[in-house]
Amino acid sequence: MMKYSDNPFTRRKFVKGSALMAGGVLMAPWSAPAGVRGKNPVLKLAVVGCGGRGTGAIRQALQADPDTELVAMADAFRDRLDDCYNNLGQIFDEKRLKVTESDKHVGFDAYKKAIDQADVVILATTPAFRPYHFRYAIENGKHVFMEKPVATDAPGIRSVLETGRMAKEKNLCVVTGLQRHYETKYRDLYKRIQDGSIGRITGGSVYWNGGGVWVRERQAGQTEMEYQMRNWYYFNWLCGDHIVEQHVHNIDVANWFMGEYPVSAQGMGGREVRDYTDTGQIFDHHFVEFKYANGAVISSQCRHQQGCWNQVNETLQGTAGSVNMGPGVISDLDGKALYRHDGEEDPNPYQVEHDELFAALRKGEVINNTEYTAMSTMSAILGRMATYSGNLITMEEALKKGQALVPDESKWAFDKNPPVMPDADGNYPVPVPGKYNPFTT
Repeated sequence: MMKYSDNPFTRRKFVKGSALMAGGVLMAPWSAPAGVRGKNPVLKLAVVGCGGRGTGAIRQALQADPDTELVAMADAFRDRLDDCYNNLGQIFDEKRLKVTESDKHVGFDAYKKAIDQADVVILATTPAFRPYHFRYAIENGKHVFMEKPVATDAPGIRSVLETGRMAKEKNLCVVTGLQRHYETKYRDLYKRIQDGSIGRITGGSVYWNGGGVWVRERQAGQTEMEYQMRNWYYFNWLCGDHIVEQHVHNIDVANWFMGEYPVSAQGMGGREVRDYTDTGQIFDHHFVEFKYANGAVISSQCRHQQGCWNQVNETLQGTAGSVNMGPGVISDLDGKALYRHDGEEDPNPYQVEHDELFAALRKGEVINNTEYTAMSTMSAILGRMATYSGNLITMEEALKKGQALVPDESKWAFDKNPPVMPDADGNYPVPVPGKYNPFTT
């Protein structure tokens, strides 16, 4: 069993960090970008990844701080970049969008050019590339907002954790897209649970069960790499499977409220409805039991199947009661509601995370969400390893020996083969429980 006293992410450190991120920031010196003077220096913003989430994050960043300008954009595809810019142009004028044609960068290496131009960087590409983009941004002294998940494999998580420590040493802000940490309801319930309203947490259930997401069919003339990049959700090296890409939110809530990360996981999953080539290689359902050091077990469900019971929620049971996050209700052991959060006027957490990032920058304070985001992403990867293999996997062995999925940058090109290829019938290799090896050989 993994002992967190032997791990840099102890319970004490996790609880301290979560509390800070739930209601405050770390005080640290911060200097305005070189060449900028005055009370409110203009902050230069760049985005890497111009899809829907990247577009939304830019909008929220510009709304959070009136003295911030978008100066550079990067994406693997020009059409995605153009769509993003055109959508933003319906909201902001040229005073906020300072992006000329030479500031629009396209290709796998475009991220470096955009990051070089900025003070603050939004990282919103497919998660496979996040460790590389994050490392380059921090090495070059940039503040970062990055979307979840932050990697698709264990080597990526190890890289992100190392980069996060580098960010702390440099007093750089890192805010991440696990927005429940910035949601008033969750902060309220977290404080009440920490104050003992349900006693010691003994278990719970977390869910992301729904009908699934978009599918992008192969187009004539596409290389295999372009096809997979366009249809990225269905390839593990790019997405991590939906247990990592989506369900990380719910797993993270369990970790946050528990004040720990799971020490092991076992579970099951498969493909019941994904039986055609455009759904790549990911499962359509996962069920995982995450075990924690204190003996608590969190049951995790995520499903992409239409016509089934849908639920996106988290519930926790304790020695004195329970909490149902969806309606924001805390109940006693008899099921009687003791408290209900009134969220009618709660602000949008997607906006709050940017509001607090830029407020911290203006005050010379530092927020760093890297550790809990990386370890919750790793928890989801651990769950995937368990369902794919059909075996019980410990966090310690998963983090140390988990299989590398993402190729190095020398293989990032549209004329190169991605790490997984289809057979003669267009089918991709799908993990088979009992046969799949989740570890590097």
